[in-house]
Amino acid sequence: MAKAHWIAADWGTSRLRLWALDGLDQVVGDAASDRGMGRLQPDAFEGALLELAAPFLAEEGRTKVLICGMAGARQGWIEAPYAAVPCLPAKGHTVRAPTRDPRLEVHILPGLCQMDPPDVMRGEETQIAGILAGDPGFDGTLCLPGTHSKWVRVAGGAVQSFNTAMTGELFDLLCNQSILRHSLDAGWDDAVFAAAITTSAAQPAQVFSQLFGLRAGSLVGGAAQDAPQAHLSGLLIGAELAAMRNYWQGRAVAVIGADNLARCYHRALAQLGGEVTTLHGVDLALEGLKAAYRQQEDSP
Repeated sequence: MAKAHWIAADWGTSRLRLWALDGLDQVVGDAASDRGMGRLQPDAFEGALLELAAPFLAEEGRTKVLICGMAGARQGWIEAPYAAVPCLPAKGHTVRAPTRDPRLEVHILPGLCQMDPPDVMRGEETQIAGILAGDPGFDGTLCLPGTHSKWVRVAGGAVQSFNTAMTGELFDLLCNQSILRHSLDAGWDDAVFAAAITTSAAQPAQVFSQLFGLRAGSLVGGAAQDAPQAHLSGLLIGAELAAMRNYWQGRAVAVIGADNLARCYHRALAQLGGEVTTLHGVDLALEGLKAAYRQQEDSP
């Protein structure tokens, strides 16, 4: 197996993915596991990293590992302080993580913070750096759907502001821990989703009064029970788009991701008249880590 000149790692709450790169920043190997930050105590991070990285480490000398994401959270390996916006993404001072294995030199990138209104991100800033590495002149809004969706205003090569919506977490809680769980089958209907987007984007204040209708519809019958997960998703995403209208209306928007959730946001934005494209997030994280590594190597 090829040995790495350095290793890039994206360490999220639920997953760890790393890439082994040569001296020209070409990928010579990759690996992934489900040992995300949420499953680890601080003293277990090095072992989780070594499970994936060991085959790529040289027998002599140290291999530099550059990590973005939740490994730098307060509950992670070691806290990497936030860089305040407006700022360049993934360009702040790294924090060196404590290691016992002499083959490792581990550095963790900072996340971003915003003071007014208060907000934070970890990991997404590296995807943003990946976009700017390929398009330094990007001027518009980035939408990063997920458990906590991020809306990010980018201009002048820097993150100017951002806002987080807990839509994904609310969807999960309603599906799995609320009374609605008894009525939300796995069926999907694009027309139901689109109708719910239209309704909630136009009148987001009405969303809460409509949620119980998903349960009632399954009890008394009628159209309200058709594709209830699509209906719920449309209600929540539509309300989010209404709240974030100042981020996307009249601006180019790039949705980051390649899964069904990203496609839902793309369809919803296009339906409401947004100028929208979609970019693959995993590749962007790697490109952002490459840009951060080169910047560090070039710094005096």
